[in-house]
Amino acid sequence: MKIHLPRLLVLVFSIVAVVGCERAKKHDQGSQGEQHGTPKDWKFTLAKGDAVEGRIVFVELQCYKCHEVKGESFPDMAPDEKGVGPELSEMAGLHPIEFFAEAIANPNAVIDEDAKERGYIGDDGRSKMPEFADVISLKQLADLATYLASLGGGGHKH
Repeated sequence: MKIHLPRLLVLVFSIVAVVGCERAKKHDQGSQGEQHGTPKDWKFTLAKGDAVEGRIVFVELQCYKCHEVKGESFPDMAPDEKGVGPELSEMAGLHPIEFFAEAIANPNAVIDEDAKERGYIGDDGRSKMPEFADVISLKQLADLATYLASLGGGGHKH
């Protein structure tokens, strides 16, 4: 029996192609929800932060100009520099750290029901608080959220 090299190559390539397609098909089917899908009980958790470093970020971002923290001492400012924002001294235990992180990175995602009456919302219906997602690093966000979550119940007194 005489073997024709071109026919043999076509046959080998055909077999390789079919086997490769079947493997890819099985991989794609298996990855949907099993190997590479989102785990059933997955929840975003923020990296561990440092409350002391978070207080430094609070000062650097001048958060104290809009947010009072009873029992804390921050740089002096002129009365006309004072903005409007919720008082933060009793935040510990009210929300998970990820809530504070979202409020910092995307303040329009977290708006209290009474925000309009308290003056926290502008005429455009959006939070007066600036977004900090493009301003701070993930570490600074974790630190700042950790600082806020530590306030109250014997939190930091400086």
